[in-house]
Amino acid sequence: MNRFADHRPAAHRWNARRRRLVWILAVFGCFGVAVALIVNATRNNLVFFYSPTQVAERQAPYGRTFRIGGLVQMGSLHHEGDGVDIRFVVTDTAHSIPVVYHGVLPDMFEQGKGVVAQGRLGANGVFQADQVLAKHDADYMPPDAASALQAARATKSNAVARGGGG
Repeated sequence: MNRFADHRPAAHRWNARRRRLVWILAVFGCFGVAVALIVNATRNNLVFFYSPTQVAERQAPYGRTFRIGGLVQMGSLHHEGDGVDIRFVVTDTAHSIPVVYHGVLPDMFEQGKGVVAQGRLGANGVFQADQVLAKHDADYMPPDAASALQAARATKSNAVARGGGG
């Protein structure tokens, strides 16, 4: 006689297997739900960076928060109302996007200098900023903003070289 043979009735063996299967499925189900919640939270909290050229070419998400970066266009800074309603234009030298911000600007915010604004693009094409970040010293520009400016300058110089104006 096999000493490892299960002498329990078949119905009892099936219940043990079924219980084990239910536990395994429950663990995998909980794991799946946890992964789905983490992925959803991460996706909702990601804030991507776009240049004014990318925004003008409609590559930026409409109705979602993102960051736009470039240079504050000279002569575009206007304080309205009580001084905390601010309008300015962000440019990458190829395209410009108007920005509206309600709040106090960072101390290092200047026209002609680098800036990154976080917010949403309105239906009217105006970027509604929730947050404005300015560079912190004379040599710093966010890497994404610097590469976007270089790409825009290269595109503009290629258009001028082909006789496309500028």
